[in-house]
Amino acid sequence: MERHDLPVDPDVPAPGPHVLAAVAAGGALGSAGRWLVSAGVPAAGGFPWPTFLVNVTGAVLIGVLMVVVTDVVTGRPLLRPFLGVGLLGGWTTFSTYALEARDLLAGGSPGLAAAYVGGSLVLGLLATKAGIVATRRVTAGAAP
Repeated sequence: MERHDLPVDPDVPAPGPHVLAAVAAGGALGSAGRWLVSAGVPAAGGFPWPTFLVNVTGAVLIGVLMVVVTDVVTGRPLLRPFLGVGLLGGWTTFSTYALEARDLLAGGSPGLAAAYVGGSLVLGLLATKAGIVATRRVTAGAAP
């Protein structure tokens, strides 16, 4: 098994209607899931927990996905567009993250805004790395 320090999906298909359909289907599912989390998880203590939760879990899952599509399940050209761009792109959100950080600043909570922005960045990066490392350990020796 070839080791990739930074996974790259070699199976990205050429753009076309089939790719758009895969991204749209995944995006619909991911966005619906994010909406369910935002409707069900309170933003306790003024901290935007729902967005923080979906962004960090999305970071873990993108790490898992990239190992799977590069090392385990190759030759599936719509897998990454459906799961990565679509599902996880719909699940995570940069726009809401930025708006909530701005709202915390405008609301007079610069410390909470800094914790949110910095915590999301650091935990997101660590979560992605953890997803990559854990998936490589679990799938070690798996043949594509």
